[in-house]
Amino acid sequence: MDEQRIRPSKAARRVGATGPRPISPARLAAHAGEVKGEDRSEEFTSTLEVVKSRLTGDYSVDDFGFDPQFTDRVLMEIFRPLYRHWFRVEVSGIDAVPSGGGALIVANHSGTIALDSVMTQVAVHDEHPAHRNLRMLGADLVFQTPFIGDLARRAGHTLACHADAERLLASGEVVGVWPEGFKGIGKPFAERYRLQRFGRGGFVSAAVRTGVPIIPTAIVGAEEIYPMIANASVLARFLGLPFFPVTPTFPALGPLGLIPLPSKWLIHFDDPIPTDHLPPGSADDPAVLFDITDQVRERIQRRLYDLLAQRGGVFG
Repeated sequence: MDEQRIRPSKAARRVGATGPRPISPARLAAHAGEVKGEDRSEEFTSTLEVVKSRLTGDYSVDDFGFDPQFTDRVLMEIFRPLYRHWFRVEVSGIDAVPSGGGALIVANHSGTIALDSVMTQVAVHDEHPAHRNLRMLGADLVFQTPFIGDLARRAGHTLACHADAERLLASGEVVGVWPEGFKGIGKPFAERYRLQRFGRGGFVSAAVRTGVPIIPTAIVGAEEIYPMIANASVLARFLGLPFFPVTPTFPALGPLGLIPLPSKWLIHFDDPIPTDHLPPGSADDPAVLFDITDQVRERIQRRLYDLLAQRGGVFG
Protein backbone atom coordinates (compact mmCIF):
# COMPACT_ATOMS: atom_id res chain seq x y z
CA MET A 1 0.00 0.00 0.00
CA ASP A 2 1.30 3.45 -0.92
CA GLU A 3 2.37 5.65 1.89
CA GLN A 4 0.13 8.69 2.27
CA ARG A 5 1.52 12.04 3.12
CA ILE A 6 0.04 13.12 6.40
CA ARG A 7 -0.20 16.84 7.09
CA PRO A 8 0.47 17.75 10.73
CA SER A 9 -2.43 19.31 12.55
CA LYS A 10 -2.40 22.96 13.53
CA ALA A 11 -1.79 21.95 17.14
CA ALA A 12 1.18 19.83 16.11
CA ARG A 13 2.60 22.63 14.00
CA ARG A 14 2.34 24.94 16.98
CA VAL A 15 4.21 22.46 19.20
CA GLY A 16 6.94 21.83 16.68
CA ALA A 17 9.83 19.44 16.85
CA THR A 18 11.42 21.06 19.86
CA GLY A 19 8.40 20.70 22.18
CA PRO A 20 5.71 23.06 23.37
CA ARG A 21 6.19 26.74 22.91
CA PRO A 22 7.13 28.35 26.27
CA ILE A 23 4.51 30.45 27.99
CA SER A 24 5.56 34.02 28.39
CA PRO A 25 6.05 35.53 31.85
CA ALA A 26 3.32 38.03 31.05
CA ARG A 27 0.79 35.24 30.46
CA LEU A 28 1.86 33.49 33.67
CA ALA A 29 1.49 36.71 35.65
CA ALA A 30 -1.93 37.34 34.14
CA HIS A 31 -3.06 33.82 35.01
CA ALA A 32 -1.75 34.13 38.56
CA GLY A 33 -3.55 37.43 38.90
CA GLU A 34 -6.80 35.80 37.78
CA VAL A 35 -6.39 32.98 40.36
CA LYS A 36 -5.59 35.42 43.17
CA GLY A 37 -8.47 37.59 42.06
CA GLU A 38 -10.82 34.62 42.29
CA ASP A 39 -9.50 33.75 45.79
CA ARG A 40 -9.96 37.33 46.96
CA SER A 41 -13.45 37.38 45.51
CA GLU A 42 -14.38 34.17 47.36
CA GLU A 43 -12.92 35.52 50.62
CA PHE A 44 -14.81 38.79 50.19
CA THR A 45 -18.06 36.93 49.49
CA SER A 46 -17.49 34.72 52.52
CA THR A 47 -16.84 37.75 54.71
CA LEU A 48 -20.02 39.41 53.45
CA GLU A 49 -22.00 36.28 54.33
CA VAL A 50 -20.64 36.33 57.88
CA VAL A 51 -21.42 40.04 58.29
CA LYS A 52 -24.92 39.56 56.89
CA SER A 53 -25.65 36.65 59.22
CA ARG A 54 -24.42 38.69 62.20
CA LEU A 55 -26.65 41.64 61.30
CA THR A 56 -29.75 39.55 60.65
CA GLY A 57 -29.21 37.14 63.54
CA ASP A 58 -29.28 34.22 61.10
CA TYR A 59 -26.78 32.03 62.92
CA SER A 60 -26.95 29.42 65.66
CA VAL A 61 -25.10 28.66 68.88
CA ASP A 62 -25.34 25.65 71.17
CA ASP A 63 -26.09 25.58 74.90
CA PHE A 64 -22.50 26.56 75.68
CA GLY A 65 -22.55 29.56 73.34
CA PHE A 66 -20.47 27.88 70.63
CA ASP A 67 -20.72 29.74 67.33
CA PRO A 68 -19.23 27.47 64.59
CA GLN A 69 -19.47 30.08 61.83
CA PHE A 70 -17.73 32.77 63.87
CA THR A 71 -15.05 30.30 64.97
CA ASP A 72 -14.30 29.06 61.45
CA ARG A 73 -14.60 32.33 59.51
CA VAL A 74 -13.14 34.76 62.07
CA LEU A 75 -11.12 33.21 64.90
CA MET A 76 -9.42 30.52 62.81
CA GLU A 77 -8.52 33.10 60.17
CA ILE A 78 -6.91 35.29 62.83
CA PHE A 79 -4.76 32.50 64.30
CA ARG A 80 -3.82 30.62 61.12
CA PRO A 81 -1.00 33.03 60.08
CA LEU A 82 0.53 32.63 63.55
CA TYR A 83 0.16 28.85 63.31
CA ARG A 84 1.50 28.46 59.77
CA HIS A 85 4.04 31.24 59.29
CA TRP A 86 5.22 32.40 62.72
CA PHE A 87 5.43 29.16 64.70
CA ARG A 88 5.50 26.93 61.59
CA VAL A 89 3.65 24.20 63.47
CA GLU A 90 4.25 20.60 62.45
CA VAL A 91 1.64 18.04 63.52
CA SER A 92 1.99 14.28 63.85
CA GLY A 93 -0.35 11.54 65.00
CA ILE A 94 -3.49 13.50 64.12
CA ASP A 95 -5.21 10.23 63.18
CA ALA A 96 -5.28 9.40 66.89
CA VAL A 97 -8.21 11.82 67.12
CA PRO A 98 -11.34 9.91 66.05
CA SER A 99 -13.39 11.19 63.13
CA GLY A 100 -16.58 10.92 65.16
CA GLY A 101 -17.63 10.56 68.76
CA GLY A 102 -16.21 11.94 71.96
CA ALA A 103 -12.51 12.06 72.86
CA LEU A 104 -10.42 13.82 75.49
CA ILE A 105 -7.16 15.48 74.45
CA VAL A 106 -4.78 15.99 77.40
CA ALA A 107 -1.71 18.16 76.79
CA ASN A 108 1.18 19.85 78.56
CA HIS A 109 0.80 23.56 79.30
CA SER A 110 3.41 26.31 79.00
CA GLY A 111 4.31 29.65 77.49
CA THR A 112 3.26 32.36 80.01
CA ILE A 113 0.29 33.15 77.74
CA ALA A 114 -1.72 30.05 76.81
CA LEU A 115 -1.17 30.14 73.06
CA ASP A 116 -0.45 26.40 73.12
CA SER A 117 -4.14 25.67 73.63
CA VAL A 118 -5.13 27.92 70.73
CA MET A 119 -2.54 26.36 68.39
CA THR A 120 -3.85 22.90 69.36
CA GLN A 121 -7.35 24.04 68.45
CA VAL A 122 -6.13 25.15 65.01
CA ALA A 123 -4.27 21.86 64.55
CA VAL A 124 -7.35 19.73 65.30
CA HIS A 125 -9.57 21.88 63.07
CA ASP A 126 -7.22 22.27 60.09
CA GLU A 127 -5.12 19.10 60.08
CA HIS A 128 -7.74 16.48 60.92
CA PRO A 129 -9.59 15.02 57.89
CA ALA A 130 -12.93 15.65 59.63
CA HIS A 131 -11.94 19.23 60.62
CA ARG A 132 -13.18 18.71 64.15
CA ASN A 133 -13.72 21.52 66.64
CA LEU A 134 -11.77 21.31 69.88
CA ARG A 135 -13.86 22.31 72.90
CA MET A 136 -11.44 23.40 75.60
CA LEU A 137 -11.90 23.46 79.36
CA GLY A 138 -10.60 26.75 80.77
CA ALA A 139 -9.93 28.35 84.14
CA ASP A 140 -12.38 30.78 85.77
CA LEU A 141 -10.03 33.68 85.02
CA VAL A 142 -10.47 33.16 81.28
CA PHE A 143 -14.24 33.61 81.43
CA GLN A 144 -14.05 36.46 83.94
CA THR A 145 -11.83 38.52 81.63
CA PRO A 146 -13.78 41.05 79.53
CA PHE A 147 -13.82 40.35 75.78
CA ILE A 148 -11.60 37.22 76.16
CA GLY A 149 -14.36 35.41 78.03
CA ASP A 150 -16.91 36.19 75.32
CA LEU A 151 -14.54 35.01 72.58
CA ALA A 152 -13.85 31.80 74.49
CA ARG A 153 -17.57 31.06 74.74
CA ARG A 154 -18.09 31.74 71.04
CA ALA A 155 -15.21 29.38 70.26
CA GLY A 156 -17.01 26.60 72.13
CA HIS A 157 -15.01 26.53 75.34
CA THR A 158 -16.32 26.25 78.88
CA LEU A 159 -15.30 26.09 82.53
CA ALA A 160 -13.10 23.24 83.66
CA CYS A 161 -15.73 21.44 85.72
CA HIS A 162 -16.88 17.81 85.73
CA ALA A 163 -20.44 18.52 84.68
CA ASP A 164 -19.55 20.50 81.54
CA ALA A 165 -16.76 18.10 80.58
CA GLU A 166 -18.99 15.05 80.83
CA ARG A 167 -21.81 16.76 78.97
CA LEU A 168 -19.57 17.67 76.05
CA LEU A 169 -17.92 14.25 75.89
CA ALA A 170 -21.25 12.42 76.10
CA SER A 171 -22.55 14.49 73.18
CA GLY A 172 -19.63 13.33 70.99
CA GLU A 173 -17.36 16.38 71.17
CA VAL A 174 -13.56 16.47 71.20
CA VAL A 175 -12.60 18.12 74.49
CA GLY A 176 -9.20 19.55 75.38
CA VAL A 177 -7.74 19.91 78.86
CA TRP A 178 -4.38 21.21 80.15
CA PRO A 179 -4.15 19.73 83.69
CA GLU A 180 -1.04 21.68 84.73
CA GLY A 181 -3.09 24.88 84.66
CA PHE A 182 -1.35 28.06 85.81
CA LYS A 183 1.46 25.97 87.31
CA GLY A 184 2.38 24.99 83.77
CA ILE A 185 2.17 28.30 81.92
CA GLY A 186 3.67 30.23 84.87
CA LYS A 187 6.73 28.08 85.53
CA PRO A 188 10.20 29.62 85.08
CA PHE A 189 12.17 29.05 81.89
CA ALA A 190 14.72 27.00 83.83
CA GLU A 191 12.03 24.32 84.33
CA ARG A 192 10.91 24.18 80.70
CA TYR A 193 9.48 20.91 79.43
CA ARG A 194 9.30 19.46 82.95
CA LEU A 195 5.68 18.58 83.63
CA GLN A 196 4.05 19.92 86.77
CA ARG A 197 1.47 18.01 88.81
CA PHE A 198 -1.68 16.90 87.00
CA GLY A 199 -4.00 17.40 89.95
CA ARG A 200 -6.30 14.68 91.27
CA GLY A 201 -7.33 13.21 87.92
CA GLY A 202 -10.63 15.00 87.43
CA PHE A 203 -10.20 14.92 83.66
CA VAL A 204 -9.74 11.14 83.78
CA SER A 205 -12.97 10.78 85.74
CA ALA A 206 -14.92 12.58 83.01
CA ALA A 207 -13.42 10.36 80.30
CA VAL A 208 -14.01 7.13 82.22
CA ARG A 209 -17.59 8.07 83.10
CA THR A 210 -18.42 8.70 79.43
CA GLY A 211 -16.27 5.86 78.04
CA VAL A 212 -14.26 8.02 75.62
CA PRO A 213 -10.57 7.58 74.72
CA ILE A 214 -7.89 9.80 76.25
CA ILE A 215 -5.31 11.16 73.80
CA PRO A 216 -2.02 12.25 75.45
CA THR A 217 -0.66 15.22 73.49
CA ALA A 218 2.83 16.71 73.61
CA ILE A 219 3.56 20.30 72.55
CA VAL A 220 7.10 21.56 71.94
CA GLY A 221 7.75 25.22 71.15
CA ALA A 222 5.49 27.10 73.54
CA GLU A 223 8.12 27.21 76.30
CA GLU A 224 10.27 29.61 74.26
CA ILE A 225 7.74 32.20 73.12
CA TYR A 226 7.97 34.22 76.36
CA PRO A 227 10.94 32.90 78.39
CA MET A 228 9.95 33.71 81.97
CA ILE A 229 13.00 34.67 83.99
CA ALA A 230 11.15 36.02 87.05
CA ASN A 231 7.72 36.37 88.59
CA ALA A 232 6.74 39.74 90.07
CA SER A 233 4.54 38.07 92.69
CA VAL A 234 3.71 41.26 94.63
CA LEU A 235 2.43 42.94 91.48
CA ALA A 236 0.56 39.74 90.55
CA ARG A 237 -1.29 39.73 93.88
CA PHE A 238 -2.12 43.42 93.49
CA LEU A 239 -3.61 42.78 90.03
CA GLY A 240 -5.37 39.58 91.08
CA LEU A 241 -3.33 37.43 88.68
CA PRO A 242 -1.82 33.99 89.31
CA PHE A 243 1.59 35.37 88.29
CA PHE A 244 3.14 38.40 86.59
CA PRO A 245 5.87 37.34 84.15
CA VAL A 246 9.18 39.10 83.62
CA THR A 247 10.79 38.05 80.34
CA PRO A 248 13.79 39.35 78.37
CA THR A 249 11.41 41.60 76.41
CA PHE A 250 8.55 42.29 78.84
CA PRO A 251 7.92 44.70 80.51
CA ALA A 252 11.19 46.29 79.36
CA LEU A 253 9.99 46.82 75.76
CA GLY A 254 6.41 47.67 76.69
CA PRO A 255 3.78 46.46 74.18
CA LEU A 256 6.53 45.19 71.85
CA GLY A 257 7.45 42.71 74.56
CA LEU A 258 4.09 41.00 74.02
CA ILE A 259 5.17 39.78 70.57
CA PRO A 260 5.97 36.07 70.98
CA LEU A 261 9.35 34.80 69.82
CA PRO A 262 9.08 32.73 66.60
CA SER A 263 10.02 29.36 68.05
CA LYS A 264 9.56 26.19 66.03
CA TRP A 265 6.55 24.14 67.20
CA LEU A 266 5.85 20.42 67.09
CA ILE A 267 2.54 18.93 68.25
CA HIS A 268 2.14 15.17 68.57
CA PHE A 269 -1.10 13.32 69.31
CA ASP A 270 -0.17 10.00 70.92
CA ASP A 271 -2.02 6.70 70.72
CA PRO A 272 -5.39 6.82 72.51
CA ILE A 273 -5.84 5.26 75.94
CA PRO A 274 -9.25 3.50 75.86
CA THR A 275 -11.62 3.74 78.82
CA ASP A 276 -14.73 1.95 77.55
CA HIS A 277 -13.45 -1.42 78.78
CA LEU A 278 -13.30 -0.40 82.43
CA PRO A 279 -15.87 -1.90 84.81
CA PRO A 280 -18.78 0.14 86.21
CA GLY A 281 -17.80 2.37 89.10
CA SER A 282 -14.26 2.94 87.85
CA ALA A 283 -14.89 6.68 87.58
CA ASP A 284 -15.25 6.77 91.38
CA ASP A 285 -12.23 4.59 92.13
CA PRO A 286 -9.21 6.79 93.09
CA ALA A 287 -6.76 3.97 92.38
CA VAL A 288 -7.99 3.64 88.77
CA LEU A 289 -7.99 7.40 88.22
CA PHE A 290 -4.49 7.89 89.64
CA ASP A 291 -3.13 5.01 87.56
CA ILE A 292 -4.50 6.42 84.29
CA THR A 293 -3.41 9.96 85.24
CA ASP A 294 0.18 8.77 85.81
CA GLN A 295 0.08 6.85 82.54
CA VAL A 296 -1.02 9.95 80.62
CA ARG A 297 1.60 12.16 82.31
CA GLU A 298 4.42 9.69 81.65
CA ARG A 299 3.43 9.36 77.99
CA ILE A 300 3.45 13.12 77.49
CA GLN A 301 6.79 13.61 79.30
CA ARG A 302 8.47 10.87 77.29
CA ARG A 303 7.11 12.25 74.03
CA LEU A 304 8.33 15.76 74.92
CA TYR A 305 11.90 14.49 75.15
CA ASP A 306 11.52 12.73 71.80
CA LEU A 307 10.15 15.85 70.12
CA LEU A 308 12.91 18.05 71.55
CA ALA A 309 15.53 15.72 70.06
CA GLN A 310 13.64 15.73 66.76
CA ARG A 311 13.30 19.51 66.59
CA GLY A 312 16.94 20.35 67.17
CA GLY A 313 17.18 24.15 67.13
CA VAL A 314 14.71 26.30 69.04
CA PHE A 315 13.89 28.44 66.01
CA GLY A 316 13.87 25.65 63.46
